[in-house]
Amino acid sequence: MMKSYYLLTKPGIVMGNLITTAGGFALASRGQIDFWLFLAMLLGLGPVIASACVCNNYIDRISDAKMARTQNRALARGLIAPWKAICFALVLGVFGLAVLSLYTNYLAAGIAASGFFVYVVLYSLWKTRSMHATLVGSISGAIPPVVGYSAVSHRLDAGAILLFAILVLWQMPHFFAIAMYRQSEYAAASIPVLPNKRGAFATKVQMLLYVIAFAAATLLLMLFGYVGIAYVVVASMLSAAWLYLSVKGFKAENDRLWARSMFRLSLVIITVLCVMISVDTV
Repeated sequence: MMKSYYLLTKPGIVMGNLITTAGGFALASRGQIDFWLFLAMLLGLGPVIASACVCNNYIDRISDAKMARTQNRALARGLIAPWKAICFALVLGVFGLAVLSLYTNYLAAGIAASGFFVYVVLYSLWKTRSMHATLVGSISGAIPPVVGYSAVSHRLDAGAILLFAILVLWQMPHFFAIAMYRQSEYAAASIPVLPNKRGAFATKVQMLLYVIAFAAATLLLMLFGYVGIAYVVVASMLSAAWLYLSVKGFKAENDRLWARSMFRLSLVIITVLCVMISVDTV
């Protein structure tokens, strides 16, 4: 039973968001990492993200039962009572926001709370109604690194805005790739996504445009004086690889396999990018 509660938090999503959060924290720290502040930020934001994921599981429990990828989730199978899941989410959320408020700052806690609202209220409740919910989801997913940044800086400035933009632009092709290789499952669950509504070609065009915009946004960190040349070299190589694969998709014989490759590369890109931000701040 404890494992079921653990899986309700979507640990993979929590970990992925904390990686980008660490990148934001490192960027604002400029090489002077406060370990205890970093630990407090992780201990606070982690439960808030987990709470949002539990709420998302609660909202999606009906559609989850219709998708092969999600039909074994605890709420979809009825292993956990919905009211217990909500109580669990409430405890996680209150604890996380309390830690952020007490041990980082109110700005970081407020930004985390706004991310929770966007993901749970706007994205989760809208995703079955419009394919444009993907953009809303990308906004919530771009908030964790801003939390990490503001935990150190106590303000929102160009660095926070650039991080937010980079994450939004990264998440759109990342999400579209998932939608393409899981296309039949989304259709079965009646969740409107771009590949089902507009087709593969239109989705590939959107992905290419977002990858180009992402590549440009990553370089702005150097132009604003936040990172060094090593970051630029690595970021440029990663963007070039993603751009190459995006263009290659227009001649792909198997869109599902190509989309899965785009998805996997996107995970490598954002992880390496966060590492480079951490080691090459100026």
